[in-house]
Amino acid sequence: MPFRLLIVGGVAGGASAAARARRLSESAEIVMFERGPHVSFANCGLPYYLSREIADKKKLLVQSPERLKAVFNIDVRTHCEVLRIDRELREIEVKDLRTGASTRERYDALLLSTGAAPLVLPIPGIQGEGIFTLRSITDMERIDDFISNHQSQRAVVVGGGFIGLEVAEQLHRRGLQVSVVEALPQVLLPLDPEMAELVHLELRKHGVGLYLNDPVVGFAPPTQGEADATARQVVQLRSGARLPADVVILGLGVRPETKLAKEAGLTLGERGGIRVDEHLQTSDPHIWAVGDAVEVPHGVTGQSSLIALAGPANRQGRIAADNIFGRPTKYRNTIGTAILRIFDLTAAVTGANEATLKRANLPYRMVHLHPNSHAGYFPGAKPIALKILFSPGDGKLLGGQAVGSDGVDKRIDVLATALKAGMTVDDLADLELAYAPPYGSAKDPINLAGMAAQNLLVGDVEGIYWHQLADEMAQTPTPILLDVREQRERDEGFIPQSIHIPLGELRQRLHELPQDRPVIAYCQSGQRSYVACRMLKQHGFRCKNLSGAYKTWNIAHRIS
Repeated sequence: MPFRLLIVGGVAGGASAAARARRLSESAEIVMFERGPHVSFANCGLPYYLSREIADKKKLLVQSPERLKAVFNIDVRTHCEVLRIDRELREIEVKDLRTGASTRERYDALLLSTGAAPLVLPIPGIQGEGIFTLRSITDMERIDDFISNHQSQRAVVVGGGFIGLEVAEQLHRRGLQVSVVEALPQVLLPLDPEMAELVHLELRKHGVGLYLNDPVVGFAPPTQGEADATARQVVQLRSGARLPADVVILGLGVRPETKLAKEAGLTLGERGGIRVDEHLQTSDPHIWAVGDAVEVPHGVTGQSSLIALAGPANRQGRIAADNIFGRPTKYRNTIGTAILRIFDLTAAVTGANEATLKRANLPYRMVHLHPNSHAGYFPGAKPIALKILFSPGDGKLLGGQAVGSDGVDKRIDVLATALKAGMTVDDLADLELAYAPPYGSAKDPINLAGMAAQNLLVGDVEGIYWHQLADEMAQTPTPILLDVREQRERDEGFIPQSIHIPLGELRQRLHELPQDRPVIAYCQSGQRSYVACRMLKQHGFRCKNLSGAYKTWNIAHRIS
């Protein structure tokens, strides 16, 4: 009998495993089971159909059962739910959801790509009319039809993660009045608060209502006599706010689909996902698992993590197939590289943020910069808020974040590559990156981030961060807060308690600064204040440079 590989679930991990398996073995029998109607689709593209930015929903179908059969000779069975795994007999029980008939299928190897399901919390009224989750093409079609059929004008998105914000952007683009509700103090938890604040400003700039640190406590139809009695739902918040909505999209996160694995007695990890080894093999030597349902080591902390991303799922599918067919291949880790467009901004992350490093008890330092996306003298240059985190000992890169309107994607990809390769800030400073005026600068933002970090590590300058400034100014003796920008910049705003000496005048006005008080210098983005600190230090002053300078402080002090 031919070697028989059964795959439960498609989309990214399952479909990539099936295609790789066929390339490795022409003789194996490969069968995929998918309980929905679509076996391989671009779930990351689903929000963009709601506004018709992706106009043809057929474009979201990556592979059809017919094409998988024709090209790869894969037997794809949609509308088939796997109910049970019999590990002793190496069989699965499958129910055809169209006919109700059940069959048993034997396997030599079984791959679980069961994914994750949208989180639906036990909030009163959450099953009401017009409340949806978005995880599949079927979900997308239901939302789209509902909005069209009911002429929906107001939408509330519950949850400020990547999918929630993408949906919010697309519903706004469709012409709906949109509000985003987030139970935590910020959207996009992988970003640190001062970086997420830029996203908050962008949402508000486009008229999106933003309710932070204010969880939903209930959903209910409007009461008689209520001002917005035409709404289908009123979203009730802990603060007492009542948001009328014609449609509600839940973006509360996802949970791994592990029911099948758990009932089969497979070992689960500490975070509730399926535990796999470096070969993506479960606790059963004949069963592998990939995608959103599995726990993998975080690439920075080493801790077991659930990271639901399409890129890692695709790679895991390929690696699992390699191992199933006798090619020992290791899946090392996931570093969590992700990116989001929100109106005119792009926000991206890789590696660990401050909260992750604190939970893992890993020491770190960081720098904030605000370089241009390309050479400042070439038209169209836009600022990028860039942050890197690194080890205080050897300078090893630990994480990166970037927010801006241009050039964010390529910078985060460079940082992700550097992080995966175990590079240090010295390596960042030394990278040779493509430069022409329309694309970058002779010193790319990545080089500048590495150089700024080097300055801290070798002791050329001492840094201070926005969240430390208030405590530092309360010390005795009180530091001198020195603004070294030009007068036109100061006229547009400054940090309270600061004195003003432009950098070009500082050398001649050193006598105005008492040497018995420390100095905290800032400019607009950090470069001129670094120069000021170097000057002051060599004239006998104690000086700290405010990381990210006025731009970062001005963003961060808005955080409630």
